[in-house]
Amino acid sequence: MKGMHIVVVPAPLATDAGPSYSSLMANARANGITIEYDTFGKPSNPPMLLIMGLGAQMILWDEAFCEQLAARGHYVVRFDNRDVGLSTKFADAGVPDVVAALTASMSGQPVKAPYTLRDMAADAVGLLDALHIDHAHIVGASMGGMIAQTVAIDHPKRARTLTSIMSTTGAPDLPPAKPEAMAALLSPPPTSRDEAIERSVSVFRTIGSPGFPFEEERFRERAALAYDRCFHPEGAARQIVAIIASGSRREKLRAVKAPTLVIHGADDPLVPLAGGKDTAESVAGAEIMIIAGMGHDLPRPVWPRIIDGITALTTRN
Repeated sequence: MKGMHIVVVPAPLATDAGPSYSSLMANARANGITIEYDTFGKPSNPPMLLIMGLGAQMILWDEAFCEQLAARGHYVVRFDNRDVGLSTKFADAGVPDVVAALTASMSGQPVKAPYTLRDMAADAVGLLDALHIDHAHIVGASMGGMIAQTVAIDHPKRARTLTSIMSTTGAPDLPPAKPEAMAALLSPPPTSRDEAIERSVSVFRTIGSPGFPFEEERFRERAALAYDRCFHPEGAARQIVAIIASGSRREKLRAVKAPTLVIHGADDPLVPLAGGKDTAESVAGAEIMIIAGMGHDLPRPVWPRIIDGITALTTRN
């Protein structure tokens, strides 16, 4: 772990909703597609781009979380990745065979994909271009962390800092997800609104944070909102294949110069802690914050610690 600073964070007990900041919903043409986004805070403040994970719409970055980051002096931008939410869908590419892609990858064979994480990173940079932002603090969670890492690799001048949350380098020698977490992720897509809500609650109950109370009603409300906003499960399948086809970033991360913070739950069943440690070990001088009791989600009681960590990084850089 040479060059890596480790901070083990005990489970915090409370959070504060903070002041209210209005958001602006809009869309922009970027990298040849349409990207839906919104913003929080003053445009004159240092920009921060939030990138969400697999199959997740931008609304999974809770408004109150975004407002608290804005209250710390950031101009916060969140957006829908391609193939989810209100951004461009790639339905013409068809639904890929995820199991076949996993099998090919494990046997060292090339994986065909409609797009890769590099394309998704180019989307993010294209959005910055559309918003006339030269560089930003890049924050990504899960697959969003992989995209954020790829922004720092492929577009180093655009990443003022990098924060990678519950993510990984994608190196093949890292431990896999726990079987129950992978089974939850790959379970058949729902066929109705009620099924979609129940599946979402079940998935987050499986992959979520064992050290914190499970807020079932909050998860149900969020799942209903996501379904009503956009239901597009085949997009998640294409995103999974994009992850598989993109391979490992471990060696390329060694060239990243952006000041980097890695945040990971000690109890993450989907992306084990080893993935976060490997990310921090791969980026020279990276810091890592390990949060006790946190799984593969962002429970509200950990927000203050996460926001403090991100803000400490951004104010220094």
